[in-house]
Parts: sequence; C-alpha cells; structure tokens
Amino acid sequence: MRLPHPLYGLYERRLAASLPSDRMPRHIGVILDGNRRWARSTGKSTHGGYRAGADKISEVLAWSEDVGVEVVTLWMLSTDNLNRPADELEGLLVVIDDAVRELAATRRWRVQAVGSLELLPEHTAKALRDAEDATRDVVGLHVNVAVGYGGRREIADAVRAYLRDAADQGLGLDDMAESFDVEHIAAHLYTKGQPDPDLVIRTSGEQRLGGFLLWQSAHSEFYFCEAYWPDFRRVDFLRAVRDYAVRERRLGR
Repeated sequence: MRLPHPLYGLYERRLAASLPSDRMPRHIGVILDGNRRWARSTGKSTHGGYRAGADKISEVLAWSEDVGVEVVTLWMLSTDNLNRPADELEGLLVVIDDAVRELAATRRWRVQAVGSLELLPEHTAKALRDAEDATRDVVGLHVNVAVGYGGRREIADAVRAYLRDAADQGLGLDDMAESFDVEHIAAHLYTKGQPDPDLVIRTSGEQRLGGFLLWQSAHSEFYFCEAYWPDFRRVDFLRAVRDYAVRERRLGR
C-alpha cells in the first residue's frame, strides 16, 4: 500500500507510536534481496542497484536503534553468490567494501564480519577486518555483516572448531561423540555470545531463508516484504516489527 504524502507521514507516526516497547526484538536478521530486480525495474545498471541497496543500510540501522534493537545481522553476500559472473561479482564486492568502510567510519555501530573470509578476495576480507578493528570499542548497536556467508557452512565450521578444541584438550573420538551436544555447536557459531534472531525480514517477495542463520533461526519469527531492498521504507520496517510484536511466541513450548 503506497500512501500519498502527507497521509503517509501521519500513518507512519501512528504506527511507530503503537509499538509496544516491551515486545521489541533484540536481534533482527535482514536478507537484503531484490537489488538487481529493482535496477531492472527502474532502468538502472546492476551496479546502480547494488549501490542503492548499500545506501539503504544506514537508514535501517537507524530505524532499528529507534525501537531498541541490540543486534542486526545483514546478509549482503552468500556463498552461492560467489558463483555469479566475475564482472558482476567484482562490482558487488566493491560496493560491499565501500559500504562496510562507511559503516565503520561513522563510529556509530560496532561492526562484526560474519562468514568465511577465506573465500573472499583479499580487498574485501581486509575491508571487513579493518571495520571490525576500527569499531571494536564502540558501544551501541551491534551490526553483523554477513559476507561470504552460508548457513550450512557455518554449522560445518562450528563442528570443525569444536573438534579442534576437543582434540587440543586431549579428548579422543569416543569421548567427543559421547559428550557432544547442541550447545557445543552454539558455542562455535560465527554469532556465538549473541542472542539468536527474534525476527528475520526478507525483502523482494521471496518467501524462503536460502540458508540464512539456519541454526540460530530455529525459533525466529519471519516476515516477508514485497518491496525490493532499495525501496524498503521505514513504514515497511515498522510493519514488520509490529507484526512480530503481536505474535504469540511459543518457542517450541
């Protein structure tokens, strides 16, 4: 529903005022989908679509701060995306490099890289590491930037990390198998120590996770928005948060 201004502004303000402060998500995961389709629909280049998507990020982080969110995880590049044509992939990686540097330069948010940096070109891996280092002491919204991320790979990496730690402690294979528990995986995820996502938002109308935070989202609420990522508005964000707030979360119970 596209409301004309100023009716849109009035609706947005009322929507924001209606949110129950005690039912806001602590952690929101966002699948930034639809940049290329937005570019085609507006006559822009693919690179222009990626740039427009990157420009949306700081807005969404500010909206998240406004409602009291503590952690936002942004899925910017999957392991599957690494198979895109080389020229398109390189253009996307350059946009990601710039976006990560811009986030770090604000000194407003703490940035953490989430993914397999060893799969990325060195310039992108360096941009991610530099952003982490530059914001390590920042107190405020924690922003996970998922680049070169795949949920299955994360779980496999967690198991490998557990096995290495157990071997370093002198445990044999039988002891590992006997004592192994789900908490051992949780303790070795990329997001270890963080609350699991309460709400996962995917833009562009696609209704699937595609491998995003597979382990962590076991009890998450999902919200699928029709808008392409560059067109994602504050009212779309507020609707997603309101929808989350009115749901009855059973958490498997």
